[in-house]
Order: sequence, then structure tokens, then C-alpha cells
Amino acid sequence: MVSATTLLGVVLLARHGDRLEFFQDPLTYNPTQTFLTPLGSVQEQQLGTFLRDTYIDPGSPTAIEGISSDVVNITQLIVRADAGGGGSVILTSVQGLLQGLYPPTTDNNITLANGTTIVAPLGGYQAIPIESVEPNLDISLNSFTSCPNFDNHTAQFYASPGFQAEGEMAKPFLEKLQPYLDNRSIDFTNMFNIFDYVNVQSVHNATFLAELPPTFAAQAYAYANFHENGVFTDTSPAGIGNIAIRTILPSIFTSLTRMANASDSLKLAINEISYKPFISLFNITEATAADPSIAGIVDYASAVALELHAPATPADEPTVSMRFKNGTTDAMFHDLTLFGSPSLPLSTFIARLAPDAINTTSEWCTACNQTTLRGCAQNPSS
Repeated sequence: MVSATTLLGVVLLARHGDRLEFFQDPLTYNPTQTFLTPLGSVQEQQLGTFLRDTYIDPGSPTAIEGISSDVVNITQLIVRADAGGGGSVILTSVQGLLQGLYPPTTDNNITLANGTTIVAPLGGYQAIPIESVEPNLDISLNSFTSCPNFDNHTAQFYASPGFQAEGEMAKPFLEKLQPYLDNRSIDFTNMFNIFDYVNVQSVHNATFLAELPPTFAAQAYAYANFHENGVFTDTSPAGIGNIAIRTILPSIFTSLTRMANASDSLKLAINEISYKPFISLFNITEATAADPSIAGIVDYASAVALELHAPATPADEPTVSMRFKNGTTDAMFHDLTLFGSPSLPLSTFIARLAPDAINTTSEWCTACNQTTLRGCAQNPSS
């Protein structure tokens, strides 16, 4: 447990909420469109309420110093959402999170020159700006698609002895599962889509849930965790398998550095994303080495908090710690380690990860060996 100190700010990575089924190509991870469900909106609002209770409520022991508690101060927040992959799911998810983070209040009003007081609609709904991160304009939150070198990494993982052995182990189970899959491929390369179908149907199809043998959902999840953990990690921190987080690192560094600056107003930076960057983040920070249970697909409405704590003495510098909450069924944040330590000085945290960061589209084009798409045709180094 990180010792209680003044909290200067928090960078959040949050996964979207429950959605309808979608298919992502197991070779390229190009997805089809899907939609957030009402359950997904509720999950995100619950996450936002939890984050409010943790970081914004003045009575919380972990409240961020100086953050506005009732009416949002939009200069204190940055909110970014991945607009790629599956359509509007992630953008609509973050809207639900923000409703829980800063719920409607009649204090959200304005008094006009004639003395009339106007309360915002819906009982004082607080509209918070969201930056829609379009993947063709900004690679930072969705960097693993249209990346030939990442596709090669995925193909090499599928050809590896470990993957082949796991596939053979899974084969008898997948053959038993096949009658429930509505003619979907049971090739082990398709394991994420198999799991996703089982998961979505188990939540939204009562007949399917009643007919599926009781252990099958958990087995599909375990095999999908192996599959996705292999795709979105690498043996080297700077490996292309970790690209999902490597392009987010620069914004994390910038936000934490701003929060450490007493003259800067930033207190909270929210990045709404898919599950992939979580896997890569846990890998490059060696958090999974200390806690293997966190490897794999995080649940809907999961969150990682990178907390910036004030220095213990004026001679010291702020420290960074990492906490994780795995979906709405997880009642609390759990402390994770950063390179084996409960916390790191901010400069050390950045120094350990900066060599692995991809800072620009040009660097991404080179790392991916992409020469035509997503702005790379204009990149002189590609």
C-alpha cells in the first residue's frame, strides 16, 4: 500500500463498458462496428462515481489536492477517447463515466445581467469537453491497426511453439464448444472472437446462458487471456508487441509533468481506451511479473490510475504509483508495482519508460514499417 501523501493528480486509463458483439480480424485486429449497451453506460457511470468518491470527494483520504468537487473546472481535466475500433463505443462510454464523475447539480448555473439564474439542462448536467482521438489523424490511442510490423509480430506469435501447444491443449474444449458458436471458426487464432461471442451471448441471451455448460465461459476467457497477452506483449519493452501503450506514454509523461508543476491547473487526465493498452502497460512496467493474475483481458469499465504524490520533503520530488480496478465487480483499487517497486520518483518513472515511447506519427510510421496509411505517405523517413 502506497503511504498516504498529498495527491497532486491522476492519469487514468479506462476501458469502455459492455457492448454488443463485434469481430476483430485475428491477423490485423481490424474491427467491425459495435454499439454500447445500456448496461455499458451504467457500468461507466458506476466507474465514474467510484472515481469521484476516490479522487474528487473532499472527504476522501485520496482526494486530489485543489480539485473542484461539485462543479467541474474544465481547466483541471483532460479527457481523450479512442474514436477508432468498433465505432462510437469508447466515445459514448466516456460520456457515462463523466456523468458519474461530475453528476448534475443545480450549482451548475449562471446568473444573467437581468438577475435571472439559469440552471443547466437535466438538473444541472455538466458538459465536459472530450477530445475524440481519430486514428487516421492521431495514432496515440489506437496504434496497433494498420501496422505491418505488428501484424508480423502477431503472425510470429501464432507460429510459435508455445502458441501451437496451447492451441492443441484447447482443441478438445473448442470442439465441445463448437455447437454453441453459431458456425464460428474454432481455429485457435480466432480465440478472442470465440470468447467475445460467448461473453456477449452469456450477458444478453437467456437461452444461450441456460444451455451453455457452466465451466465453458471461464475456460474460453482463460484461453483468450493467453491469446491476447501474447499478441499485446513483447520480450523487449521497446518491442512492437507493446505498441498499444508505447504511443500513449508521451501523453502520460506530459500530464504527470504538468501535475507536478504547481502553477499548472491540470489535476486529472482521462484516457478512454480498449483493453489492449492495459496488457502492454502491465508488461512494460513488469507489473505482471509481480502479479500474473492481471495478465490478459481486463473487464469492461476497468481502470488504471497512475497517481502523482507530493514529495515527502522539499528536497525530494513527486512520486508515481499505479493502482488497478478490474471492472465493476471489483470493489476497490489494488496497488500494483512499477518495476518491482510500490512507487517511483517521477523522473525515474519517465526515464525507465521514455526509451520505449513512440512520440510522433513519424516515429510510428517507422516502427510499423507503414508507408501509405494514417499520414505515413507524407513521412519522409518511411
